Amino acid sequence: MTEKPYYRDQQFQTSTEERRPATKKGGGALEYLVILLVSFALVFGFVRPFVMEAFWIPSESMIPTLEIGDRVLVNKFIYRFTDPDRGDIIVFQSVDNSDEDLIKRVVGLPGDKIAVRGGKLFVNGEPQKEPFTNKKLPDRSFYAQTTVPKDHVFVMGDNRANSADSRVFGPLPEKNMEGEAFLRFWPPDRIGLL
Repeated sequence: MTEKPYYRDQQFQTSTEERRPATKKGGGALEYLVILLVSFALVFGFVRPFVMEAFWIPSESMIPTLEIGDRVLVNKFIYRFTDPDRGDIIVFQSVDNSDEDLIKRVVGLPGDKIAVRGGKLFVNGEPQKEPFTNKKLPDRSFYAQTTVPKDHVFVMGDNRANSADSRVFGPLPEKNMEGEAFLRFWPPDRIGLL
């Protein structure tokens, strides 16, 4: 039986090779699955509830701005950093304790005096120019002057003659607001900012 000669350089070379980190190869199906699951968790666990969500328009209350079947993106965290403005189109939880989401336009802010006379909106005694309302179905309604309370907004649909809004359920508590609709992304021929 013959032994192989032992060289000191061999030992050094072997131990150096053992210390080299292994090169990373593709993670395979398991790594892909984990990344996919984490991505879904982030999107549906954080982005959807807190950042942005898509909503479908179910009624005619916002015609001509939004048609039945339109889909909009809603910024869900904007009102954590800023107050709503007149003209914002907002998605909010219905005030009748249902889980229904509604979409309307903010027309009055806390402290504003709101009235509707012959379908014309008055804010703090001034008639409002509203080119976005439905001219094909004019509104003839009346709403006695009311002051929007603190932490509330007054909302109305653009299709004033066919909209159950703050004229029906009163000023909307800001805590019911879910976010601001800012982009129509469906149908493709109507894509655009709101």
